[in-house]
Amino acid sequence: MVRLVLFLVAVLLVASGLAWLADRPGNLLLTWEGYEVETSVFRATVILTLLIGAAIFLWSLLRQIWSSPAMISRQLTRRRQQRGLDALSSGMIAIGAGDRASATRAAIQARRAIPNEPLTHLLRAQAAQLTGDRATARRIFEAMLASPDTEQLGLRGLYLEARRENEPEAAQQFADRAARLNPRLGWPLEAQFEMQVKAGDWAAAAETTAIAKRNGHLERPVADRRRALMLAAHAQKIEESEPEKALACATEAHTLAPDLITAAAVAGRLLASRGQTAKAAKIIQRTWSKSPHPDLAATYAYARIGDSPNDRLDRIKQLALLKPHDVESGVAWATAAIDAREFGVARHALQPFLKDKLTRRVARLMARIELAEKNDAGRAREWVARAATAAHDPVWTADGTTLDAWSPVSPVTGTLDTVEWREPMRGPDTQSDTLAAEIADLLAVDLDDAKLIEATANGAGPTLPSDPHIAPDDPGEEGEDLVKEVRTSRTNPPTP
Repeated sequence: MVRLVLFLVAVLLVASGLAWLADRPGNLLLTWEGYEVETSVFRATVILTLLIGAAIFLWSLLRQIWSSPAMISRQLTRRRQQRGLDALSSGMIAIGAGDRASATRAAIQARRAIPNEPLTHLLRAQAAQLTGDRATARRIFEAMLASPDTEQLGLRGLYLEARRENEPEAAQQFADRAARLNPRLGWPLEAQFEMQVKAGDWAAAAETTAIAKRNGHLERPVADRRRALMLAAHAQKIEESEPEKALACATEAHTLAPDLITAAAVAGRLLASRGQTAKAAKIIQRTWSKSPHPDLAATYAYARIGDSPNDRLDRIKQLALLKPHDVESGVAWATAAIDAREFGVARHALQPFLKDKLTRRVARLMARIELAEKNDAGRAREWVARAATAAHDPVWTADGTTLDAWSPVSPVTGTLDTVEWREPMRGPDTQSDTLAAEIADLLAVDLDDAKLIEATANGAGPTLPSDPHIAPDDPGEEGEDLVKEVRTSRTNPPTP
C-alpha cells in the first residue's frame, strides 16, 4: 500500500513537471564542432530522460553479463546445499528410526553435498554406530577434535564410545577435557560425578555437585541433597584420620539435609569430643525428630564425659520425648534405664511396643530386665523365645540387601540416596547369628544350645510359652527343663 502511494505521488510529480514545461515554451540552441541543434526545452528534457534510461539499462545488462558466472556458481552451490540439508534431515530421521541402510545412504549424500558441515560428521558417526562400525565412528569423532566448532561434539562422542567399550579411564579423560573446554556443559559434570561416586571419591563428587549447581545444571534442592550425601560420606570416611575436616563436612551436610543420620552422628561425636556438648545435642535433637537411630541415641547419651548412668537416663528421656511413639525412642530410653538400674522406667518405656510393635531388640531388652531385676531365667527365656519370632529390627538396607553401614549409594545398583534405615525384606534368618549369640550371653548357655533354643522358638523343637505376661508356676525349674530338653534333643534325636 505504501509503495502504491509513493508510485502515484511520483507519477503526479512527473506529470506536473511536464505540464509546467509545456506551459512555458522556449528554445534550446546547442552549437558543437560546427553543428547547431535547435529544439524546444520540453523536447530536450524528454530526450535527456530517455538517454539516461538507456544508459542505466545498458549498465545493468553489462553488469549482469559480467557477474553471470558467479551467479551460476552460487545457484549451483545453493542447490547442492539444499540437497545436503535434505540428506541430513532424512538421515537424522533414519537414525532415530533405526534404519541403517537409509542412514548410511543419507550420510554418503550429505558428505558429497556438504562435506564441511558439522552435522554431516555427526550423521556419519551415528550411521557408523548404528551399523556397528565402532572404529569408523571413533575416527570421525577424533577428526572433530581438530576444529573448535566440533571439538565439544567430538569429545562427547568419544566419551560415549569409551563408556560402551567399558574404558572408564578414557571416558574420564574425555569428560575432564570437555569440562575444561566449557564448564557450562552439563554432561561432563554429570559424567565426572558418576565416576567419582563409583570410585568413592566423595570430596571430589561434592565439589562437582557445587559446580553443577553454580552453572544451573541442577535445581537447588537436588544439588543440596547430593552435596549433603557426599559430604556425609566423606566425613564418615575421614572421621578418625582428619577430624577437623570431617567436622566441617558433617556440619555442612547436616545444614543441607537435617534428616541425614550419618552427618548428625559424626558431627555430634566430634563436637562432643571437643566439649561442645550443647551444640552436639542440638544437632542430634534436630535429626532425631526426623530420623531416629541408635547411633544418634548413643552419641547423645555419652556426649558429656563423666555423666553417671542416671544423668544419661535423664538426657535420653529428653531425646525420647521428641519422638515418643517411635520404637527407637523406647529402645534408647529402656537401654539407658537398664544401665541406671531403673527397671520400672525401662518397662514403662517398652510397654507400648510389647504387642503389635514387638521387635527383637524390644524382646531382648525385656529378657535383660527379667534377669537383671529378678534373676528370673524362665521369664528371660520366654522373651528370648519371642525375640526369635518377633519382627526384625531396622537395619541399613538398599534394593533388598542389608548393609553393615550407611552408604550414599546402593552397592547393588549404584543408585544414589537409596540406602534406608528400615526393617529388612529378607526372611527370619537375617539376624539369626546375632540373636543366637545374644541368647547364649543372656542365658549363660553355649552357642549350640542357644541356636537350638532359637530353633525351638521358630517351631522346630519343643514349644515354649508364648505369652510373656503369664508367669509359669516355677520359672526357674521351667528354664532348667528347657535347657535339658534342648540338650537331650541334640544328643538323642527322636526315632522316626
